[in-house]
Amino acid sequence: MDRRTFLTAAGTGAAALSLGAVSVPSAGAAQPARPAHPAPGPDTPLLLRWFRDTYRSIEAMTTDFGLAVDKIDVSGSGAPVQSRQTSPTNIGCGLWSTVAAAGLGVISDATMRRRLEHTVRAVEKLERHHGFWLNWYDAHDGSVLTRWPGTGDPVRPFLSSVDNAWLTTGLRIAADAAPALRPRVARILATADWSYYYTPYDPADPVAGPGQLRGGFWPDTEEPTGHHYGALNTEPRMASYLGIADGSLPSDHYWHLLRTMLPEHEQEQHPGGGYVTMDGVRVWQGHYTHRGRKIVPSWGGSMFEALMVPLFVPEPEWSPRSWGLTHRRYVRSQIEHGMEEAEYGYWGFSPANIPEGGYQEYGVDAIGMQVDGYASNTDRTYTTDGAPLPPASAFTNGVVTPHASFLALPYAPDEAIANLRALDRDFGAYHDGYGFRDSVNIGTGRVSDYLLALDQGMITAALAQAIRPGLLQRPFRTGGFQSRVRPLLAKERFSL
Repeated sequence: MDRRTFLTAAGTGAAALSLGAVSVPSAGAAQPARPAHPAPGPDTPLLLRWFRDTYRSIEAMTTDFGLAVDKIDVSGSGAPVQSRQTSPTNIGCGLWSTVAAAGLGVISDATMRRRLEHTVRAVEKLERHHGFWLNWYDAHDGSVLTRWPGTGDPVRPFLSSVDNAWLTTGLRIAADAAPALRPRVARILATADWSYYYTPYDPADPVAGPGQLRGGFWPDTEEPTGHHYGALNTEPRMASYLGIADGSLPSDHYWHLLRTMLPEHEQEQHPGGGYVTMDGVRVWQGHYTHRGRKIVPSWGGSMFEALMVPLFVPEPEWSPRSWGLTHRRYVRSQIEHGMEEAEYGYWGFSPANIPEGGYQEYGVDAIGMQVDGYASNTDRTYTTDGAPLPPASAFTNGVVTPHASFLALPYAPDEAIANLRALDRDFGAYHDGYGFRDSVNIGTGRVSDYLLALDQGMITAALAQAIRPGLLQRPFRTGGFQSRVRPLLAKERFSL
């Protein structure tokens, strides 16, 4: 999937990673108790129905080899048609969805263990480089894709830092849920050294040495991408958290990520804020202002950039006045864009399948750093800082993505559920048996024929968090997350 990135510079990695740094606790080690079941709320039966159907889509995506495919086509009257390709992110989504299904009573623990073992066995067979997985495999036999299915276009193998973070996340969740898998997962992750992607900070040349993670490498030539992931409030911060937690990245890496670009740099909005010193690092604590609210922007303005990570890492709990506050305001900006600025009558914008076919980034342009970043419509209607807002009539072919509403559940539950009900009622966006289709063109009423593993995986994780809080967060509340990541988030002071 095409993820836009913040371009900064070049470099190589550092820091060693030991087996002990990534090993998960032994089966006999004391473990935190499973999160208590909260009292069911009035919406719990509906959320459970949505979860059951969404998990059926994950089951339908999973091949005999054991991997979740990238997407399924549900346009026909028969069984869904699986894609051939899969990615590390898709595989991770399948793993945590299965753990969530057992935790919510949708499948038995025995079924969960069997399915997790099947997928871990498949993962062990996949070709890796530097301990990491390539971006695309054939989900049906595990071979590396060198030609794109359907078109025959060449595929150059690539090692993506962000995609590898999501597979690592799924593996850690699987190991936490199934003790018998812990030694195998520890062996798999022992060579996944995040310093491979890291360019150490160079105060003499912070452009060449930004203290950030590369987007990735092409292993055929060991050539890196020309960019780093520089923006803090984007989904690649999961890789940053994983590396800081296991000791392969220095803690000050967190402070070298950008809340906004520096005031002198071209970006979507001239930021407010000021410089502060955090752990000896001079940090620009910038913010944007949208509809009178100060927020920390993402790169493009999409929902999953900001809100996929806190499904697993409890940012709002560990940093309530910084991360918790900006997450709530981010959701409010998405709601008001859909309901008031564009007057779609619906909201929730995030990269997804284009209802008519293909894939595109969707978001709220004003809350992303990228100039003319992710628009909320296929026709790409952008906003300009300081200029009048385009009239609602300019936002033609608006595309609403259901997974974005699920990501908003912790912050605006009533509005998220109402929005999802409306998408089902008015457009038939819900597939009885497989859950919400990937996207809806609000202007034409066209609904996507596809369900994507990434988006369904976000839905299962969001529903698990809503129904049984903390279920998928246990591996990210202990060890290095507790001792290294949590103190950073506790110190965070966004200029909000």
